[in-house]
Amino acid sequence: MGVRGGGASGQTGGADPGVLGTALGVVLAFSLAEGSWQWFSTYLGLTLLVVVLAFGRVPVRAPGAPAAGFGWNLAAYSLVVGLCVALALAPALQRWDRLFPMPGTRDSCAQAGRYESLHTRAALADLAAADPEALAYEQEQQARTAVDDCLSATTTRWLPAYALGTAVLVAGGAWVWGRRREGAGAAR
Repeated sequence: MGVRGGGASGQTGGADPGVLGTALGVVLAFSLAEGSWQWFSTYLGLTLLVVVLAFGRVPVRAPGAPAAGFGWNLAAYSLVVGLCVALALAPALQRWDRLFPMPGTRDSCAQAGRYESLHTRAALADLAAADPEALAYEQEQQARTAVDDCLSATTTRWLPAYALGTAVLVAGGAWVWGRRREGAGAAR
């Protein structure tokens, strides 16, 4: 098993086209996301995370090498992992208040749904007498869409915090793991 990477950055591993491809995939997934976060984004996030973990390498600083190249590589790796995790979590964050409480937001989103239901009733007032079930169905659909869009927008605003938190944990874990490896290597 050979060591990949190295070069002018003075570190091993991490310089991997799989990580760059995954970063591009995450950016595309976020840019194509529209409306409510759907469970397919969980599939995309998990797939991209598996690609990073399978083909990427946690950056390891080579002894005596400059720290700058290692730092950039570790930051890139950690941020890509953070984006993958955020993408995978987005639908759950939007739907489950235990995972993402969003104080006050869920109530205001429910109010937006009630408003949209009333708006639909006013817009389709002539349908109320002809087919009250169709009106009730349309009111429910419009209310659900308004609530989902409201929660989706809030979730999207908070996703960078989850991504950055994950990136910090990954970078910190990789740094501690690298320091322990260096200490074990020096003890031999």
